[in-house]
Amino acid sequence: MSNSLAIAAVSATLLNLLEKGVTALAALSDTKVTTLAPDRARGSITSNQLNLFLYQVNVNAAWRNMDMPRQVQPGETAQPPLALTLHYLITSFGRGEDEVFGHRVLGRAMSILHDHPVLGPEEIRNSLAGSDLADQLERVRITPQPLSVEEMSKLWSTFQTNYRLSAGYQVSVVLIESSLPVRAPLPVLTRVVAAQPDLTPPFPTLMEALPPVVRAGDTLTFRGHHLDGDNVSFQFTNPNLTDSARKPALAPRTATEVRVVIPDDAVKWPAGFYTAAAIVERGGQETLTNELAFALAPRIGSIVPPNPARDGNGDVTLTVSCSPEVRPNQRAAFLLGDREVPAQPHAAPAGTLTFVIRKALAGQYYIRLRVDGVDSILIDRSVTPPVFDASQRITIT
Repeated sequence: MSNSLAIAAVSATLLNLLEKGVTALAALSDTKVTTLAPDRARGSITSNQLNLFLYQVNVNAAWRNMDMPRQVQPGETAQPPLALTLHYLITSFGRGEDEVFGHRVLGRAMSILHDHPVLGPEEIRNSLAGSDLADQLERVRITPQPLSVEEMSKLWSTFQTNYRLSAGYQVSVVLIESSLPVRAPLPVLTRVVAAQPDLTPPFPTLMEALPPVVRAGDTLTFRGHHLDGDNVSFQFTNPNLTDSARKPALAPRTATEVRVVIPDDAVKWPAGFYTAAAIVERGGQETLTNELAFALAPRIGSIVPPNPARDGNGDVTLTVSCSPEVRPNQRAAFLLGDREVPAQPHAAPAGTLTFVIRKALAGQYYIRLRVDGVDSILIDRSVTPPVFDASQRITIT
């Protein structure tokens, strides 16, 4: 996800990257890197100069009708992100109008971009405060953009200045998140599995994780084949996981079913989507299976006030305690019926979140807490048929 600072974040990151790389050479240490329009770039500068100019912004057609990854679940309606491709022109000037020095500057800049085709998250964070472009799942890539003589001529005619030796690059994709809320209907109570694969390869394989959504402290059951061994453990991965990602399987184990307990650690194991792979040891040799995905759901604790009343503007402010803690880089939302309400910003990991529901309507609503696309568990499956958990609802007056 990215906010409206994403375009500026890309320009600032490229500026820092080129400035550090070009001036690292002693012969080019006096090079100034600027971001000016070509007709104003040179000005009074007489030293070596490299100018970076964003001359065109296009909507990326491939992402135009796609939902933001991991933020919209099947059956929900959301505004697609604003997907952009940025076009840059880099122009070089030599000290004392010496073209040879200008060629050295341009060659160095093109070499840097060639060796650095992807902008790293830390580089983006360090370039512009307030931008969350570094957190988007799709990487920001730099590729050369060949321009014909005719295209270059038209481009420089638009600038109304004399042509200078230049090179074009495009940066893609930049995803700016829509500010419109997601419409999130209540989840399906039951679903039927229509088919089950029956091919059995001769090596340890995970086929199913049950239940697909768990809470901290729950036991996760994996079914598959060839899972028997001297020792079996599980390797977990998640971008926010800080604890040891390897946990031993529970006894007893069989060749077709193994179990593991999800740690009940509100600080080190945040809610969100995880992947797990089994490590099967036989005769001192370890075999890593395929990965299966599962979701670690948050828990809703207390809600203050428990039955809120609207203020004079029709707004409601709720304070919701939750577990595990929600980190500042995680996306948290309160689902009131089918309405999504984003959490108020917080600078540190928090076990209590604040939500402001604008123009709330009076009535009784089922509630969910969504963290990084994973909802708190609303369906009670301990009864048949399953029902919505009556404790997960509030009444607005």
